[in-house]
Amino acid sequence: MIVVESAVLESVVLKPAEWRALAAAHEERADALTAAHRVRAARGEKHPIEDFLFTYYSYKPAVLRRWHPGGGIELAEAAASPRADWRWYVGGRDPGSLRVDTAGFLAEKTLLVQGVERIVRSALGRPAGFGCFGLHEWAMVYRQADRRHEVPLRLGQAGTDAVVDAHDLRCTHFDAFRFFTDEAVPRNRIQPTREEQAALEQPGCLHAGMDVYKWAIKLGPLVPGDLLLDAFQLASDIRRLDMAASPYDLRAWGAEPVAIETAAGKAEYVRRQRGFSDRAQGLRRRLLDALELARAETAAVG
Repeated sequence: MIVVESAVLESVVLKPAEWRALAAAHEERADALTAAHRVRAARGEKHPIEDFLFTYYSYKPAVLRRWHPGGGIELAEAAASPRADWRWYVGGRDPGSLRVDTAGFLAEKTLLVQGVERIVRSALGRPAGFGCFGLHEWAMVYRQADRRHEVPLRLGQAGTDAVVDAHDLRCTHFDAFRFFTDEAVPRNRIQPTREEQAALEQPGCLHAGMDVYKWAIKLGPLVPGDLLLDAFQLASDIRRLDMAASPYDLRAWGAEPVAIETAAGKAEYVRRQRGFSDRAQGLRRRLLDALELARAETAAVG
């Protein structure tokens, strides 16, 4: 038996037909989520919105395609499958079965796991802030002739600069703040650093929500496949708002502007931001549950 948050759970053994079906369904869903990107990549085409999830995070579609059951589950007769050669799998209690090597992963990745958990718990324990209005993207091109994206600015350079000048920058996420132009940096309320990331992580931040996908990837086989793909789907949805609310004109790529320089645009941004925040918080809880299950299994097996 495995104990997670005071609940007693029976160890689960999946029959070959059961876990193979789960793996196949996972692969099918992953393929659907990455199909457009893979087609573009084969053609050498770029997409200023969707490529971000594969370039900035640098995880290939093949990583998403690999299904893991997470801790506490044995896969019957899996020792005769290619999965037997995958890292982080060991023999289960039943002959011929496999399970995730939770003990090995937690021992080798101790600092990584602790760091991820610290950031995830920090966001869960902090109220969400909804007053940034996505101005981080505007601050990245403030008074800047050279831009990261070869896409026109919706309001032009002068109009973009005027929006930044008229607003209070309050970005709390270091991985957004570090791309601010030199002129924009001193305009931000705070000066986030990498060391302060856990202390500043707040659940209203779009980048923090996208990063839930990164944390799921980093926890590798401890994370059940459905949770990984749910995190990727959230990151994809957030990215579209992130860029729709940016200063770029991305209508050619299907992104109607969310004009945060207007009252209506701000209201629309915050409405969608709140929904993403709620989804991200649910995924963070599931990540922590997966960690607790992995630790409980490690203790039970050890």
